[in-house]
Amino acid sequence: MAFEATKKEWVKLYTFFNLLADGYVYGGTPDARPDERLRIPIAMIMREEHDGARRYVIEKNEVHLVGEKADKRIPREDFRAAAEFILRAVLASKENNVTSPDGVEAFLDEAAIYNLEANMGDRTDFSVAFYEEKAPLTGFCVRSRVGGMLALLDGGRAANFKFEQTGVRFAAPTVNKINAHGGDNDVVDRMFMIERLGGILKYNDVADKIFRSNLSMIDLHMGRLLGEMIRLMWLDDITKVSDLTEAVKKLNPLKIKDELINKHGFYDYKVKEFLLALANGMRPAKLYDGTDSAIAGLMFVTAEGKILCYQRAFRQTFADFLFYNARLERASTEKDKYGYLERENGAYYFKLNLKIGLLKR
Repeated sequence: MAFEATKKEWVKLYTFFNLLADGYVYGGTPDARPDERLRIPIAMIMREEHDGARRYVIEKNEVHLVGEKADKRIPREDFRAAAEFILRAVLASKENNVTSPDGVEAFLDEAAIYNLEANMGDRTDFSVAFYEEKAPLTGFCVRSRVGGMLALLDGGRAANFKFEQTGVRFAAPTVNKINAHGGDNDVVDRMFMIERLGGILKYNDVADKIFRSNLSMIDLHMGRLLGEMIRLMWLDDITKVSDLTEAVKKLNPLKIKDELINKHGFYDYKVKEFLLALANGMRPAKLYDGTDSAIAGLMFVTAEGKILCYQRAFRQTFADFLFYNARLERASTEKDKYGYLERENGAYYFKLNLKIGLLKR
């Protein structure tokens, strides 16, 4: 019987099946293309189900499935066929929910897959052993331009940044009028309205103390740097992280020497370190101590369905990919509670939210 799942769920399964069928993956370049010089053999993939781990060992023509209640061999071409059916269905659908292609449901039973999204408690989608079966496992998340794209940093109230409203002191009716101002661009319209009335929004702090401490692990002034990027995103409509970093260099909010900016690449370096921390598991509301998490990289699916591997082992390429392919996004103002003047300890503050995703094309 056919069933529906989201594109995000189907693409994770497509990635898993395709890797088993190919038995290798290409490393990705900073511009999201396959690096033909870096073809990495895959020996085994481990995936968690509700009843325990499954090990899918890649042999010459078959995949040896080993689990607590499973021990069978499945032709690799069966995985390839299922992957192709899934990709065609996802690409052909204009809706987010996609009906299971003919034959795929039966193959899921054959491959002992009962959950389209693996039950990995460490936030990975699966773990890969490269080169040989007994090699150390590398945990991966799947990110895809086919269908819904998971954010690197999914906003949330813990990712809010506070800007103090200075310049002039607004009366309560004026504050109410500003906050009532709505429309398609309500946040930026309120920011411009504050400016027109003589107000100034000055960066104050990261709203959440845990996220503030997490950012301080990268740089004590990381909050100010990111706050400036968020402000530029709203006021100048710049979204790409690399473009925002260039704009920040010119403004130099941290007031550092030109030599440190231009010769050492200070701002580029700090932003890349932040993006790597996000990709490797840093979250705003969870304590981050710089220790590597189970997430060691991502499998990136291009719009055409090609799979590219970015991992901690190729750190600089991974950092460059994130830097040139990440963008700031606009989160929900109601859900994340930002974009309004709020009174706190006798002063007014305006919060902006940080949400970071990958470019969709």
